[in-house]
Amino acid sequence: MSVSVQSEETEIGTGTGTKLSPGVRRFGLVLTGAVGGALVALCAVTTPFVAPALRKVCLPFVPGTTAQVIAAAKEGYRAVGFELNPWLVFYSRYRAWREGVHHQTSFHISDLWKVSFAQFSNVVIFGVPQMMEQLEAKLQSELQTSAKVVACRFPFPTWTPDHVAGEGIDTVWVYDAKTFKPQVTTKKLQDHSEDSRTIH
Repeated sequence: MSVSVQSEETEIGTGTGTKLSPGVRRFGLVLTGAVGGALVALCAVTTPFVAPALRKVCLPFVPGTTAQVIAAAKEGYRAVGFELNPWLVFYSRYRAWREGVHHQTSFHISDLWKVSFAQFSNVVIFGVPQMMEQLEAKLQSELQTSAKVVACRFPFPTWTPDHVAGEGIDTVWVYDAKTFKPQVTTKKLQDHSEDSRTIH
């Protein structure tokens, strides 16, 4: 008579009813947790970049170059940034801290279309062609006549720039509000003078 002894830990197989060793089970749980965690992290990082494509007007991410980032604050201006993507806001805050201008900057997670530009005297836009026409109308109605607008990467469709600097992806177009706001100011003056004539 022969007796065969086999440890439970060595019973690994593909058939039904076989037991996996505690080490293999632990590895499977760790692997499942790691893959699940990686997928959650991937979603958390990529969603802010993909979400703009689901909006009515698709606006892709267009990064500023090293020469353009934090430049205004380094020149002594108080800089305020608005961006929907929280990762880009956090990165901008980090860059401002690293460059030593974090006391002169603030970055907000906010929709550009819901921000009023009336309070700003200088506006720098990192836009894309799909948004420039709508943004042109928004800025024209909200900015004071003393404001300046700098468009990076792409110019505004109907405004005439007062100055163009740089080349390639570092090209910027500088606009003076006095040149794009007269239509609104002239109309208001005409309406006002017509009203005053009717009163007399």
